[in-house]
Amino acid sequence: MTTAMTIADIKKTASEKMGKTIEAFKNELHKIRTGRAHPGLLDQVHVDYYGSMVPISQVANVTLLDARTISVQPWEKGMGPKIEKAIRESDLGLNPSSQGDLLRVPMPALTEERRRELTKVVRHAGEEAKIAARAIRRDANDHLKKLLKDKLATEDDERRAQDEVQRLTDGTIAQIDKLVQGKEAEVMAV
Repeated sequence: MTTAMTIADIKKTASEKMGKTIEAFKNELHKIRTGRAHPGLLDQVHVDYYGSMVPISQVANVTLLDARTISVQPWEKGMGPKIEKAIRESDLGLNPSSQGDLLRVPMPALTEERRRELTKVVRHAGEEAKIAARAIRRDANDHLKKLLKDKLATEDDERRAQDEVQRLTDGTIAQIDKLVQGKEAEVMAV
């Protein structure tokens, strides 16, 4: 026999899931390129390494040469051209150049139009994160209603718990809005 979730369990689960939503959103924002270079930019680019697709960071040393240039130093001879091709074909709009074994990946300056596109991408990612938070709220409220229906919670307890879940949701959405504003400012900064 399974024991029903308690109100505390429901709130704790909702809180953990909302925390994960924020973390996932932050990771999504890190992938959105501003004019500055950072090694994490290439994290989602995968390269063919003896038949399996692996992140570039597993076959090369990825570092910053300066504020606008990433350097990629493959650990094995012959990986350079594969890595260069993977970066070029990624949707990051980067154009690496090789100097012997070393790849230089300059960050092109963002055009005004590209900056506007990126702010739309940021807002869209923010909307997705808010939708996820609202879905978590809905699940938590459904669980609370079930407790009430099964007479495992009083109406007052259920109402209070729903209010707390709503406050948690409002806080999460406010945090997402703040992250969106910060990233937009970063993207629009010339």
